[in-house]
Amino acid sequence: MSAPSDRGGRVPLDRAQGPFVLALDIGSTGSRGDVYDAAGQPVEGNRHKVPHAFAAGGDGTSVLDADAVVGEVEEILDALAVSRLAGRVGGVAIDTFASSLVGVTADGRACTPCFTYADSRCGAQVVALREELDEAAVHQRTGTRLHSSYLAPRLRWLRETDPETFRQARRWISLGEYVYLRLAGVTAAGTATAAWTGLLDRRTGAWDPELVAAAGVDVEQLSEVRDPSAPLRDVAASVASRWPALVGAAWFPAVADGLSSNVGVGAVDGSAMAASAATSGAMRVLVHHVPDELPSGLWCYRVDASRSLLGGAVNDVGRAVTWLESTIRLAAGASLDTVAAAEPGPGAPLVLPYFSGERATGWAANARATLTGVSAATTGSEVARGVLEGVAISYARIADQLRSVSGPASTILASGRVAQDVPSFLQILADVLAAPVVPVTTKRATLRGTALLALEVLAPDVERVGPAVGETLTPVEGRAEYYRGRREAYQGLYAAVVG
Repeated sequence: MSAPSDRGGRVPLDRAQGPFVLALDIGSTGSRGDVYDAAGQPVEGNRHKVPHAFAAGGDGTSVLDADAVVGEVEEILDALAVSRLAGRVGGVAIDTFASSLVGVTADGRACTPCFTYADSRCGAQVVALREELDEAAVHQRTGTRLHSSYLAPRLRWLRETDPETFRQARRWISLGEYVYLRLAGVTAAGTATAAWTGLLDRRTGAWDPELVAAAGVDVEQLSEVRDPSAPLRDVAASVASRWPALVGAAWFPAVADGLSSNVGVGAVDGSAMAASAATSGAMRVLVHHVPDELPSGLWCYRVDASRSLLGGAVNDVGRAVTWLESTIRLAAGASLDTVAAAEPGPGAPLVLPYFSGERATGWAANARATLTGVSAATTGSEVARGVLEGVAISYARIADQLRSVSGPASTILASGRVAQDVPSFLQILADVLAAPVVPVTTKRATLRGTALLALEVLAPDVERVGPAVGETLTPVEGRAEYYRGRREAYQGLYAAVVG
């Protein structure tokens, strides 16, 4: 793959290199699709999106209608798999938000909603599993901690709170697997998707017997695990009859969006660290080995036999921005971007930004946002600044542990909705991380990464066009001491409130 560049845009169909990939991305706010050529360029005349939203509740509920998503993907395929692409689509590839779960009956129909990574109702089961199992050993074996984002506590919660539905389910699969099962008649768990369940042995690539048993299911109820190099080809005949342009296309098992995001922004080895800033966020490094030991605050997801994705996730990035926009009144003429662009000052409250719980590095699923240092004189802009700084510090806590394993990455590549909507947030991030940050301006980087993973198999010898990037943001001289103090105060508050 070529190095990141400032190239971008859509390539005309008559200049596009085959084979093409029809890529699908099921995210937190919608399902998207696009067609990419062998160089990783979006092909002119395509692209389609169908919005959706998680159904959330104050009790920790966070679900999505799995069959509605199947309908969204059908609509996207109808729009994109058109006759002018006949004979040119080599593969269909899909990513979804991580840690999704759908219970499926014997006839292949969903009997549960899709539970998302943000559903935290299994907190009691997390506590119980931490008492029963050696969490440190589980973490080193699977690459994941015991947390509400993962499936062992979620499956146990379902078994204990809704035993009838639990008995109805003959299979437990991810949302991407369910989409393939309904549309193509075949399915498998991509290795990265399986790893994000928290049930996969990161060294062997097989389901972990202890965790599967603790979840209360059998291995036979889980899907076959497939590396990206092993696409599904024996799809149902209905695919060709409905979408003739997909005749002969390989269907690549669903991968998790975090992997796709890294690949899409160009963070494909240890020299670059990816910082994603969408509804949720993460810091990640794709390493070409299986790390021997993991810091306690990070996850490590197996990608295939030779690669691992090391990092940590932040639940509330776009959610924190949305909360600010809907709740906090800024001064006339101010915006979150102007707040982020201002000089840091002592008036900003110290904020632990855990609006929907903490994943990395403390894995405190029941943590909630905490604001301190608020007085009658505190302004809305100061509250907003405190929240943005808190989000940046939560990234820095992950980056510190990443560097202890992968070494100091020379480049931090930032992408996502928040990076584009509040670009000055990236200056706060550069100052807090004490490292240059490169904004990746390519639209739909996650979708692009999903296509690139398929192209590793379909067109391994074709040079890829790099993502478009903006001007590098470097740490501002004189701010290091301020943020060092903020980070120390953050850690003290965390220890007192979250533990």
